[in-house]
Formats: sequence, C-alpha cells, structure tokens
Amino acid sequence: MRLARLYAGSPDRRIADIRRDGLHKLTTSISRRFQIIGIEDLNVKGMLGNRCLARSIADMSFGELRRQLEYKAAWRGGQIVVVDRWYPSSKTCSCCGHRLDVLDLHLRQWRFPDSDTLQDLDENAANNLRNMAVSSTVTAC
Repeated sequence: MRLARLYAGSPDRRIADIRRDGLHKLTTSISRRFQIIGIEDLNVKGMLGNRCLARSIADMSFGELRRQLEYKAAWRGGQIVVVDRWYPSSKTCSCCGHRLDVLDLHLRQWRFPDSDTLQDLDENAANNLRNMAVSSTVTAC
C-alpha cells in the first residue's frame, strides 16, 4: 500500500501531472501542424477577477501554454504572432469586416448585418486571429 501511494503520489500532484502532459501534447501538436501560430495577448489577471470563471481560467495555464508554444515553434522554425489584447477579434466579422460596437458575453452566435452570415463568435474570433497572424508575416516583394 505504501509503495502504491509513493508511486502514484498525491491526488493533486497526479492531476497536475495529467494537465501538464495534456498541455505538452497540445502545444507539440500545434507547433508540428502550423508554421505560423496566432495567439491573443489576454489580460489573464483581469479575467481572474471574475469569480465565476476564475478557477477554470487558472486551471487553463495560459502563460504556460504561451511559453511552450513559443519555444516549440522556435525549435521547429515556426513563428508566433501575438495579437494585441485590444484587437476586436470577436466583434469584427471575418467575412465582411463589419464591426459591432457592443457585444454581450452571453451571446455565442451573431448574424452580422453587412454579410448576413450567422457565425459562432469563437470561430469568428479564431478566423480573425488567423487572418491577422498571416497578414502580419507576409512581406512585400
């Protein structure tokens, strides 16, 4: 029984190891599949002020994710593009460029008026980040 406890460690340590392993697998997969990786510079400290989301956000280890992506991309010759936290990635339509003035956090889908497309806000923001990352790395001849 003692040997089993010693081998497994504490439950908290085991969970931390599982999360760390998952983070390494995720960042390795992303850095292998993509040469240019766009990430958003989030105000994590401000996000932790939200009592409802603080625990989930702290568990995500955004800082560690960014650190691992940066060094793994550098190993593979990739590039990380950090988009400014004030860039309105969720409020801007990735199809037509229309920008909303106000966007409530409870909304998950929105029909942009200019393009009349119904988009998931997370996918729309990801498309905008991708477009921003690609456009910032393109050089003129």
